[in-house]
Amino acid sequence: MSDVATLAAAPALPRRRVPVGLVLAWAVLATVLAWAVAPGLFTAYSPVVGTPGAQLLPPGADHLLGTDGLGRDGFARVVYGARESLLGAALAVGVGLALGTLVGLLAGAAGGLVDAVLMRAVDTALAIPGLLLSLSVIILLGFGTLNAAIAVGLVSVAHFARLARSEVLRVRRADYVEAAFGSGGRFGAVLVRHVLPNALTSVLALAALQFGSAILALSTLGFLGYGAPPPTPEWGLLVAEGRDFLGRAPWLAAAPGLVILLVVVSTERVGRSLGGTRS
Repeated sequence: MSDVATLAAAPALPRRRVPVGLVLAWAVLATVLAWAVAPGLFTAYSPVVGTPGAQLLPPGADHLLGTDGLGRDGFARVVYGARESLLGAALAVGVGLALGTLVGLLAGAAGGLVDAVLMRAVDTALAIPGLLLSLSVIILLGFGTLNAAIAVGLVSVAHFARLARSEVLRVRRADYVEAAFGSGGRFGAVLVRHVLPNALTSVLALAALQFGSAILALSTLGFLGYGAPPPTPEWGLLVAEGRDFLGRAPWLAAAPGLVILLVVVSTERVGRSLGGTRS
């Protein structure tokens, strides 16, 4: 009975509260993802066909974000632009993650000359401004969302490679990896079965952080005219189109710009929480 009384008298452990900022970040990302998956559920307007006589209408009940110079609904173009922007960012992160992890794995596992050559190439890529490198790749590949996403992904390879290499070097010194080599395990098999899975945790957390950076980079390229061609709704392109009407209809540039800001900040917040860091 004394033990029961002691347990009953012991103070209850405080419940761990989820930060409000993290909840809001997940809500923003869930909303934008829903826009990308089913945009027709959120707006009945076409993102590319305008209404005659409805040019540059202010935000109201019929048009939540007003209309542009061709009478197209601003909210519809932002909603449909989510698919273009998110797919491009996902492709960019996928390219950077795959190639960067491969480079980091080879450098960390092989060591010696291979490590030195690959890391010097990575250092060179990091020394070049990301936007300049992206534009160089786009000039070689051509314009468009696909090529812009590949360019942004190639720029991020160096970041993934450095982190993957450091994680591979850390995991390679683990006892279970040494035991796998000592028991006759082949080099490639040990890398795939033991080293790579245990080195991917931090790399995947970086991928979540890079997703926001990819959206920002793609929006920048779209703003400069290197992304999706008109009339495709893409957030960076929407900001570029809206700047011509800043005096008469500032919401045309402000609305997609605010969405980009919210998505990038939310992605950074979620990525840091997945990586175990506080922000």
